[in-house]
Amino acid sequence: MKTTALNHIHHQLGAKMVPFAGYEMPVSYEGVNSEHECVREHLGVFDVSHMGEFFVEGKQALELIQYITTNDASKLIDGQAQYTCMPNEKGGIVDDLIIYRFNAHKFLMVVNASNIEKDFNWVTKHNNFDAEVIDASDEYSLLAVQGPKAVEAMQSLAKIDLSEIKFYHFEVANFAGVEDVIISGTGYTGSGGFEIYFKNKHAEQIWSRVLEAGKPYGIKPIGLAARDTLRLEMGMCLYGNDIDETTSPIEAKLGWITKFTKDFINAEALKAEKEAGPQRKLIAFELTEKGIPRQGYAILNENGDPIGQVTSGTMSPSLKKAIGMGYVSAEYSKFGTPIQLQIRKKTVAGITVKPPFYKK
Repeated sequence: MKTTALNHIHHQLGAKMVPFAGYEMPVSYEGVNSEHECVREHLGVFDVSHMGEFFVEGKQALELIQYITTNDASKLIDGQAQYTCMPNEKGGIVDDLIIYRFNAHKFLMVVNASNIEKDFNWVTKHNNFDAEVIDASDEYSLLAVQGPKAVEAMQSLAKIDLSEIKFYHFEVANFAGVEDVIISGTGYTGSGGFEIYFKNKHAEQIWSRVLEAGKPYGIKPIGLAARDTLRLEMGMCLYGNDIDETTSPIEAKLGWITKFTKDFINAEALKAEKEAGPQRKLIAFELTEKGIPRQGYAILNENGDPIGQVTSGTMSPSLKKAIGMGYVSAEYSKFGTPIQLQIRKKTVAGITVKPPFYKK
């Protein structure tokens, strides 16, 4: 298994370590509920250095990105980021990712850890442009400092005004005494904060200074388990659960990042699917009876007929209720539709709702 540059520190902190996407990663330190609450109320720091980073550079860097992704990267200005996905040729999704624009000829693609090799092969396979794609994943560390206190707590470490970094924008600046750190107003929790990219050799220095600066604000290290419950409360997709090679961006309700004003891989088929309407759709739901939804559980209609399957589910730490996501036949996707889950030998009632579950 691979390890991040901070692996030994997680062990020192007594983190519960698990294999994840080929890495040994901290799943929790003191418990998912308290870590989750810490991010919602104060702030937490996640080591997410397992994520992949590809730099795309050259005269036709933008043209390559436009062809392999569904969103319109031509709308980006320098210092702006964009959520998007790479469609495959069969109607599914290779990966979802974030694109960062440094300038007209330099971009960064941040991809999911489990897909690094697959994604790099996919991008290079379709690189018929005057552009170079560099896999820098093993050179970079990534910390996510998330929570409502993030700006205030981290300001002492930055040479720039962090409050001026807007959502889905970024700056390259000195941070925690290190030059050329990418400070991005992005995250996967719905509670605000930053994602901070830097070379591995600076990992210990930045980690310790982030914890030191955040101490008066109640900062804690946070594991992957709370990262999952936080993103699920916001209705954010997780690759491998809610989206994959067999799910289209249209049925995953990612039409908002699928722009048919340009040409991209499999655009015609996805446009036809959008116009005809997908046969199934991703829904968010809450249970109205006792039970916890898990990936793979059957979703039934009121008559007990199978209509789909759960892709993600948990007991929401913030809301104290069972929530989940899953695909159902399109006619059952309207908000307020009663459903049932098959949980072992019993059925449990629920209802479809409009995400996000957690509203600030």
